[in-house]
Amino acid sequence: MSVVINSNSAASIAANNLAYSTAMLQNSLNKLSSGSKIVNPSDDAGGLAVSMKLSATANRQSALQNNIGDATSLLQTQDGALSVAGSILNRVSQLETLYQDPTKNSSDLANYDDEFTQLQSELTSLASQTFNGVNLFGSASTTVDVTDDLSSSTAVTLSGQALASSASGVGAIAATAVSSLSQLTITQITSAIQNVASMRAVNGAEQSRLGFAGTMLTTNETNLQSAISNISDVDVAKETTNLAKWNVLVQAGTSMLTQANQSAQIALKLIG
Repeated sequence: MSVVINSNSAASIAANNLAYSTAMLQNSLNKLSSGSKIVNPSDDAGGLAVSMKLSATANRQSALQNNIGDATSLLQTQDGALSVAGSILNRVSQLETLYQDPTKNSSDLANYDDEFTQLQSELTSLASQTFNGVNLFGSASTTVDVTDDLSSSTAVTLSGQALASSASGVGAIAATAVSSLSQLTITQITSAIQNVASMRAVNGAEQSRLGFAGTMLTTNETNLQSAISNISDVDVAKETTNLAKWNVLVQAGTSMLTQANQSAQIALKLIG
């Protein structure tokens, strides 16, 4: 091998190797300190794009779970009102039966009518109840999205519960034109009870579906988080091994560069 002064290829090669080892050591430190194996887009451009899309999907599903929880709360509140309405109608049916007792005088009947009038007012009040400003009862249906694409084909429709309706609710009992139990029949009252029972059944079915939809979203979100982790999270055990490797190579490269730089001293000794 020639002994030269103008160039030191051994030192250049050692410097290049040291620079590469130093860069890889820094990259390994960045990954371990951030917990992510995609610190820069150049680390895995395709993986970064996929993980961003999956993260957005997972976040939408988390938001949908919140929406489903709110819708379930609305249904539970609605069912609470329907339960009270059912109890009121049961009492009205008792009053209607007592009202037919031939041994009751006009004063007794008036007392029954007084209670009935108060119960009518409460039924009317129940029909106007709201949840966060949203009417609990009415003919309009409500749509709750349960998939992250917000597709109308998979959305859950909450039926409008027209509690005040005469045909499908308690309107025949709570009507202002009805001021006495004498104006009602037991058939009208039992029909109203059946209407409320049907509403509660529909309410329960909708709560059941929302519950399963929420479970599906939770499962999907968990699987998405696992997929995102597989793409972007650093394997600490593997990266710690890489860190030790590059740390040794940096130290060895520094030592070898020092030795390569000293090789030029040989030429100086020959000149001298």
